[in-house]
Amino acid sequence: MSTVPPARSSAAGAEAPKAEASKAEISKACGPMPGGADFAQGRICQGPPIATIDIGSNSVRLVVYEGLTRSPTPIFNEKVLCGLGRGVAVTRRLDPEAVAKAYAALQRFRALCDTMGVKELYVLATAAARDAEDGDAFIARAREICRNDIELLSGKREARLSAYGVISGFHMPDGVVGDMGGGSLELIDVHGHRAGSGVTTPLGGLALQDASGLSVRKAAKLAQAKLEKAEPLKGLKNRTFYAVGGTWRSLAKLHMMQMGYPLHIMHGYSMPAREMLDFCRLIMRVDNTTLIGNETVSAGRLPLLAYGAAVMSEIIKVGKPADVVISALGVREGLLYSLLDEETRKLDPLIAAARELNVLRSRSPQHGEDLLRWSDRFMSTSGIDETSDERRQRHAACLLADTGWRAHPDYRGEQSLNVIANAAFVGIDHRGRVFMAVANFFRHVGLNDEELSPRIREIATTRILDRARILGGLMRVGYVLSASMPQVLPRCPLYVSHGKLMLDVPRDLEGLVGERLAGRMKALARLIGREPFLRIVDRVEAAAE
Repeated sequence: MSTVPPARSSAAGAEAPKAEASKAEISKACGPMPGGADFAQGRICQGPPIATIDIGSNSVRLVVYEGLTRSPTPIFNEKVLCGLGRGVAVTRRLDPEAVAKAYAALQRFRALCDTMGVKELYVLATAAARDAEDGDAFIARAREICRNDIELLSGKREARLSAYGVISGFHMPDGVVGDMGGGSLELIDVHGHRAGSGVTTPLGGLALQDASGLSVRKAAKLAQAKLEKAEPLKGLKNRTFYAVGGTWRSLAKLHMMQMGYPLHIMHGYSMPAREMLDFCRLIMRVDNTTLIGNETVSAGRLPLLAYGAAVMSEIIKVGKPADVVISALGVREGLLYSLLDEETRKLDPLIAAARELNVLRSRSPQHGEDLLRWSDRFMSTSGIDETSDERRQRHAACLLADTGWRAHPDYRGEQSLNVIANAAFVGIDHRGRVFMAVANFFRHVGLNDEELSPRIREIATTRILDRARILGGLMRVGYVLSASMPQVLPRCPLYVSHGKLMLDVPRDLEGLVGERLAGRMKALARLIGREPFLRIVDRVEAAAE
């Protein structure tokens, strides 16, 4: 690498717009835990935990979240398959055994909330309690057990919250959300941050079992008759269908197993609609136990798979979507999203989650912010094309760049790859996960991909690997220059000028320059087809905003 004589100032290109500023309060640790337990440094201070209980037609579930944020992190999650909606379509009454099971679950969930110091609890009830003649009596007793108000959702309100769940969990979604529970199916259009007018249909799994007399073929015909008139499906052609609900998640889990898919993350799992249609027909035709391992799908979900497949197949035939994407977020997350102020709703959930992990795991969280903006300047001058979605993935990868430092040096690359690829991130698809994971793998192990997992390669495209290698090379330069400490990278711009990869180091930081830095500069320069130049300068001028 060539080193040119000292210069008065840098010729760095203009810096791209800065990402959202890191909130000061995110750096505070949580306060004392309930009962005087020790300080919890592994949690972000978001105030007391917030919880939801969802009394559905098939399951009753408690989820306790770390706090009310743009990307809420569950700290406890438990469900009980009660089957409240079983038989309601025929008898119009809740099954007594299911009711007793639900009361017992609510008793435990209330105790768990007390134990965990939950201050805000939101309890929702859906189709079973809504449709049953004795639903009001059930709700009254459930309210006493929970010591909390219970909102009995209308079909349209349930659809709206499901839409908010998808909006909160995907980056600018565009399509139709379908939330299939035990008693009903809600459909609603989403576009960006907007939700349309939702509809509800009696096409839940348990309801279809009862209405069809346990005939999957008849269930498909009932679904066809209802869905042909469903307004949201009329605008679905060549867009995305977002599938919400446990039955469809189980269906996707089975599809993953059949395909040997390498990344076992439900949220964002995408299937071409034509392929999903063929798979649904298979599920409707064969005994599912011949396709499923013992623990692939829970016993409580297994009988409903064929009915979920019947409804999905009719949605695809009527709506003609381009693809089907699984959403792990639905009514509960939609409720939390609805409680946020407008400014917080507009935050990017991927960046918000990456910032939190940066605070919890990095040696210096500010270094991640520095690296993000340092990479912006490099990209803006390099001529490397990048979409807006790829840019936000790069930002998140930079915020995560130092989160694996506590691992043994020999395993930092592997651990970073596994943690990032499988983290509970939303607002990103599976290929984006792989990009962020592989970039951080390269950052730790070097730019040779011989040790990269062959399973990850199954998802990575040539473009993903190229982008990840370049970002990994940039991170490697940034690390040896700054030792992951703050306020170094902003003073040492890295940029491309006149066909050269330039690094300007101010004279008072000249001691940071060495052979290791020069070697990494050369490696990055080779990746982008430039010649590396390092300059010692008396003053680094701020880049134009």
